[in-house]
Amino acid sequence: MFALHFGAGNIGRGFIGLLLQQSGYEVCFADVNAEIVDLLNERKEYKVVLANKEQSETTVTNISAINSAINGELVEEAIVQADLITTAVGPNILAIIAPMIAKGLKKRAAISNKPLNIIACENMIGGSAFLKEKVYEHLTEEERNSFDSLYGFPNSAVDRIVPNQSNDDKLLVKVEPFFEWVIEQTAWVGEKPSIEGATLVDDLAPFIERKLFTVNTGHAAIAYIGSVYGFHPIAEAIQNDQVNQIVSGALQESGRVLVKKYGFSNEHHQAYIQKIIGRFKNEYIIDDVKRVGRSPLRKLGIHDRLFAPALEYFNEFQKAPVNLCKVVAAALLFTSNDDQEALDLQKSLKNDGVLAVLTRLTNLDPNHSIIQTVVEEYKHFQNQLS
Repeated sequence: MFALHFGAGNIGRGFIGLLLQQSGYEVCFADVNAEIVDLLNERKEYKVVLANKEQSETTVTNISAINSAINGELVEEAIVQADLITTAVGPNILAIIAPMIAKGLKKRAAISNKPLNIIACENMIGGSAFLKEKVYEHLTEEERNSFDSLYGFPNSAVDRIVPNQSNDDKLLVKVEPFFEWVIEQTAWVGEKPSIEGATLVDDLAPFIERKLFTVNTGHAAIAYIGSVYGFHPIAEAIQNDQVNQIVSGALQESGRVLVKKYGFSNEHHQAYIQKIIGRFKNEYIIDDVKRVGRSPLRKLGIHDRLFAPALEYFNEFQKAPVNLCKVVAAALLFTSNDDQEALDLQKSLKNDGVLAVLTRLTNLDPNHSIIQTVVEEYKHFQNQLS
């Protein structure tokens, strides 16, 4: 079996590429990083190390790579031959690789009726559906109709922390032991795959939102609350009682939403929350609040990890979630000289004030209970910092 994977970065090599190789696939990476591509082709293997006490090591073999910046035709030929295509390039890059995928699928359809599935393994909701939309922009109506029966774009939810790292061996990747890869099987075309460690489900929404409202919400909460209290390492911040109390409180609030909305067992979800907090405490994962908290304007979006659960909580229980509001307030105070969004946010707060910024970010009424609670917590943090 042959898999083409777009993205030879740490997630691509340390998560998706690893699982595909362990499932019996020959994996070809497509990437624009010439140095990494050349090293992969030279060595034909790389190492993945688990961030735990044992530092367990796995060697990934049976691999190759293509420089997609200069060898587009080779990528298209790989699409013709592939049994599976996956991506881990970042949401903003999906539209950039779409024309190349479209060309490859056209060539494939001209000589073969063999089904193929393309899975976007990105930190976004509906990544594969978005990629399909961008690919289909480069097809005729006739091609779109025929491709629907040939090519599947099943959405997926992926979860694995890959810490910031700088290794002497540029191909080595350190990853946390925990991972989750859930794939929407109802969108699959052809025979169902056997992918090591992947779970096929009919309804992906509960798993995506559980991850967003627990892992993403929790990670951001540690970063923003930890930053307010002067911490730098994520693992050190969550060990602090004040930080832990607010973060745990926020995950209890988002958890109430998930249990109510999807019928998760409360007992099982409490265990899931504790597992996630335990992951953040992993001292072998070196990560910083500045990195995790970057892009605060995006993370303060109305449909993102902080406001989305807060609004659902309010709509369901008719009161503002105090701990989630504290996290939003802390996010508004987030500063980083290396992050343009953080700089823009602080400039807006200075020029327009917190109430104007919040209403602009959310389109909520200034008198909304969540807005008022965030403003109150924001002023409280300001007093603590002064």
